[in-house]
Amino acid sequence: MRIATVLKVLGILLVLSSLTLLPPAIISFTLSDGAHRAFLTSMGVNLLVGLAFWLPHARKKTELRFRDGFLIVVLIWVVLSLMASLPFVLLNHPQLSVVNSIFEATSGLTTTGATILTGIDSLPMSVLYYRQQLQWLGGMGIIVLAVAVMPMLGVGGMQLFRAETPGPVKDNKLTPRITETAKALWFIYLGLTLVCGVSYYLAGMTVFDAIGHAYSTIAIGGFSTHDASLGYFESNAVNLVAVVFMLLSSLNFALHFAAFRSRKLHVYLRDSEAKIQYFLIVLGVIVCSAVLSRFNVFETLESTVVQSVTQVVSIATTTGFTTTSFASWPLFLPVLLILLSTAGGCAGSTAGGMKIIRIILLFKQGAREISKLVHPNALIPIKLGGKPVSDTVINAVWGFLSLYLISYVILLLLMLGTGADLVTSLSAVSASLNNLGPGLGSVAENYASITDAGKMVLAFAMLLGRLELYTLLVLLTPMFWKS
Repeated sequence: MRIATVLKVLGILLVLSSLTLLPPAIISFTLSDGAHRAFLTSMGVNLLVGLAFWLPHARKKTELRFRDGFLIVVLIWVVLSLMASLPFVLLNHPQLSVVNSIFEATSGLTTTGATILTGIDSLPMSVLYYRQQLQWLGGMGIIVLAVAVMPMLGVGGMQLFRAETPGPVKDNKLTPRITETAKALWFIYLGLTLVCGVSYYLAGMTVFDAIGHAYSTIAIGGFSTHDASLGYFESNAVNLVAVVFMLLSSLNFALHFAAFRSRKLHVYLRDSEAKIQYFLIVLGVIVCSAVLSRFNVFETLESTVVQSVTQVVSIATTTGFTTTSFASWPLFLPVLLILLSTAGGCAGSTAGGMKIIRIILLFKQGAREISKLVHPNALIPIKLGGKPVSDTVINAVWGFLSLYLISYVILLLLMLGTGADLVTSLSAVSASLNNLGPGLGSVAENYASITDAGKMVLAFAMLLGRLELYTLLVLLTPMFWKS
């Protein structure tokens, strides 16, 4: 383990992260809301700690090993979450405990969107901006941003990219050079954010709300500048913009790159993972609309369809925006939506969940095993997009499912041990592990009623989900630490 290199990279990223506290500090200073002291103090702490890690090792130029990459990714997400909680600890409004601050910051940075805050509409504008910015930075991953900068500082980034990028297939790069790949991802990410923000503004949002919701929409985060989330605007136009960009952000960003480069939209229609996601969402909308119409939950058919589309897309993509309290919907609908979030979005997107591609491969593997019962000696390849998938990938997917289920059960037992009821525990663990946000039971509106111990369990679940299990759990194995 190259500790010096690990500290150097960690220091670089902390120095970069300190700069992200400047925008909310400027907003606070301009509006004289008093929050700028908390942001500037936090910025100074980030900068000093980062320099303390970086400067002693600044002249060393070494390529990261795989193990170094995993360690750095986990450390940076843990350390950044702690550093991101500092402004919340220091703020006078809202006044949050250390545990609540860590929970809110971790939820933002991991794009989970679960919150312990109430009275969001009355918070200072700088604090609202900071929450939204946290999700935007966490959406693509500050690691990927740093990969584009690190070669200039003498640190290679392929190991970081492999550890950070979500999905079961992580060796595919958009461009031959890893730096160019990171830049391509961020240009796409930034472009979608700009277009989304303009669209929200044209749909009737203020400039501030448009920027804030563009941040959380493209990040698949779900934080809002209002307690009522998207329901505050009571606008079908706003809902339509949200649906379109939630869907775009839940797709593999490699598809956006391919569509941009080829100038052809059929790329989105030929991808097998995207097609399955479209199918699941359409099916969910049909079921929700039918049940809601049967029980006359909304006054008109138009309202029923609009609410169904918005909520199904929001939950299925793990964004977590709400336009109404879906937890009170009749029959099995709340559970159905939570289950849809387990599948999540596509690999290579900002969405959470297990990822659609894993669901596809698990289904195909199950179908193959059934076929082999009839033809035991047959060689039946598993194909995705017309190309065979290696057994290595299939085994990794099965391993992921096993770890997911084991982690879920352990986290559920821990939550029950904190005193939470079964419905709350089940949905809170699902919402945190899938980086969704809203749940059922006492966490349908917010997580303020959860105990401090429960919040720390859920914060760990958020990190576990954001890093897709393997990256974090590999650090807990003795083999990882052997030289």
